[in-house]
Amino acid sequence: MARNQTKYSYIADEVRKRVKEHMYPLDRPIPDEMTLSEEFGCSRMTMKKALEVLVLEGLLYRKRGHGTFIIKSALDADELQIHNQEVNGFTKLLKGQKVETKVIHFEVVFPDAVVAERLNIEKEAPVYDILRVRGIDSEPYVLEHTYMPVNVIPGITKQVLDDSIYSYIEEELGQKIASSYKQIRADKPGELDQEYLNCDTDEPVMEVEQTVYLNNGVAFEYSRSRHRYDKFVFTTVNIAKR
Repeated sequence: MARNQTKYSYIADEVRKRVKEHMYPLDRPIPDEMTLSEEFGCSRMTMKKALEVLVLEGLLYRKRGHGTFIIKSALDADELQIHNQEVNGFTKLLKGQKVETKVIHFEVVFPDAVVAERLNIEKEAPVYDILRVRGIDSEPYVLEHTYMPVNVIPGITKQVLDDSIYSYIEEELGQKIASSYKQIRADKPGELDQEYLNCDTDEPVMEVEQTVYLNNGVAFEYSRSRHRYDKFVFTTVNIAKR
């Protein structure tokens, strides 16, 4: 279990991995909470919370009186699935796969009015200006343009950018990423999209504009991510309250 990772999130990761690797049959419920809590050495409440994470992700669903089942369609999609509750970075979304990163641009600048407003900082506060392409097996998935306040997230280096910024924030800085506000829109490809995402001029891209917050309420990221249309699915899960 990674440093600063909660027990329930670790269990959720392990159960998610089992589901993705087809360790549980699709036509029967997964093991019940009591069985799993004994296996993982945790309380039933912790196990319930871990499974709730996967329910909210749209990977599992509960059928009263029958157990917890795998949602088959969640395993069928080839595209990158981004959920409305998710605040994970690209590397965690593709856990178990080797993420390739190309840093196009990295410098410290003063923010313009939009970036300063989104991050709730003064225009004199320096920010990292980062442009990266992320993908798998030499196939580009997303072009990320990210701004982060230097005083909130200190010590970012080229080595951090080549790996995972979110892992650095949580594991090295000991910060907890808590929430995000996203807007998603379709757009025509620009020159950078065509160059780095291999988009044709008539292929749309999906742009995710988001502000991400630490658990102390401080905004640490404002970004605009451009996704290839054929590698992107936004999933929303609505749970009926009974």
